[in-house]
Amino acid sequence: MTGTLIGTFYGVGVGPGPAGYLPVAALEALRAADLIYAPRARGVADSVALQCLAGTGFTPAPDKLREIEFNMDPDRSVLSEHYAQLADAIALELRAGRAVAYLTIGDSMTYSTYGYVLAALRARIPDLPQRTFPGVTSYAAAAAALAWPLGEGKERVLILPCPESADELRREIETHDIVVLMKVGARLPWVLDLLREMGIAQHCAFARRIGLPGELLSTDVGGLVADDAMGYLATLLVRRKPSVQR
Repeated sequence: MTGTLIGTFYGVGVGPGPAGYLPVAALEALRAADLIYAPRARGVADSVALQCLAGTGFTPAPDKLREIEFNMDPDRSVLSEHYAQLADAIALELRAGRAVAYLTIGDSMTYSTYGYVLAALRARIPDLPQRTFPGVTSYAAAAAALAWPLGEGKERVLILPCPESADELRREIETHDIVVLMKVGARLPWVLDLLREMGIAQHCAFARRIGLPGELLSTDVGGLVADDAMGYLATLLVRRKPSVQR
């Protein structure tokens, strides 16, 4: 529509963790938004992002909410097509002058689908008005929930999506003081075996679904049963040596 101002696009990270893990400024943006897009994994009944948002006391009006089903297909062409279709739909709303918010779990810019959506939108609207609000990363929420210091003094910390092989992960652990291991998924059994083999499992920690049903927290993964612990929203905190008492 000629002469219509482009609406503002907001990226908002919610949760994971106890109720209320959301910046005040982000909550104000959600209240002001005309539409709120919430991702939901394919095959899952409820959006985890909306579950996290529920803890803030803010509930979007049904007519403002757009749930979008995500298919996390390993085929990059399938994913690209998905993001293209989503960006087309959001761009249509923005060009109509509507303010649109997009929810994502954890921090908006840390291993988040929001980054793909933002890039696709900028390709369609180069002068896109947008504001991204930082959120709480899964590993920061895990460290807080477990009272597990995430780097002390000059310790070197590596944030890493889980490698495909034990040898690669061993090399990363041996060259860093702390490894934050994300996207572990079905690799958890051999990862736990490796930590036990290296003799460090007792000072490594694990968190899954922090603040949500099915929460699991452990500050010693030596006795953790992989089959019981596997699942979505899991993070491993690996410490190569015991924490030094200062």
